[in-house]
Amino acid sequence: MQDPKLKISLLQDTSFEEFPDEVQMTMIGHLEELRRRILRSLMVFLLATISCLDLVKPLVRILEKPAGNVKFLQLAPGEFLFVSFKVAGYAGLILALPYIVFEGLAFILPGLTRRERKLIAPALASSVILFLGGLVFAWFTLVPAALQFLISYGADIVEPIWSIERYLDFVLLLMLSTAIAFQLPVLQLLLGILGIINLQIMISSWRWVVLSAALAGAILTPSTDPITMLILASAIMILFFIGLSLVALVDKLNLSK
Repeated sequence: MQDPKLKISLLQDTSFEEFPDEVQMTMIGHLEELRRRILRSLMVFLLATISCLDLVKPLVRILEKPAGNVKFLQLAPGEFLFVSFKVAGYAGLILALPYIVFEGLAFILPGLTRRERKLIAPALASSVILFLGGLVFAWFTLVPAALQFLISYGADIVEPIWSIERYLDFVLLLMLSTAIAFQLPVLQLLLGILGIINLQIMISSWRWVVLSAALAGAILTPSTDPITMLILASAIMILFFIGLSLVALVDKLNLSK
């Protein structure tokens, strides 16, 4: 008959192998830790935003370039002041993002197994690359295409004079929504590796993905022009098939072991 103490020891060793940094905490303890990490993340975000206030005017000049010769107006008292805080907030969020991700990882890593931890590093690196890729794609492709369409449409009838606040909202939201949409392959890969959704289900649901991409193109683009929506929807479809290829590659590697 197996010694109960030996059995408990073996279970503890197995638990350590699966969860090497597991820390026993109460629910209140977890919530308190989460509160501290959120507060630290907010503090870093506020400090990064404040430090970006001095760079607002150069950033706004850069963001105005895709509009070409369009004139921008301040339509209400203090409009550019609020715009300055908004632009500094977006820039501060990008600067603070690495620290926010670090705090998030520090909170969830103790509860992950060794196998799950091996997925975190490549998934996080891919997510960051795709996020930056989404920003670049939006800046060099979507923003110029959308502005060109909006400016040329009715150019022989009206002269484009835009509110600086609405213009920057359009550009910044388009870039942010595109960067978020570019996370699709990482999401597919994680769902496939964790066994939540297999490759066959992803392939069989391609019609729904086409419909979802069209809806996402309509929802995520701040403007209503068809050019921007079509480009973004096409990009989402391409990303979906890239994700399919990655899941298929991982399945093939697992079968070959």
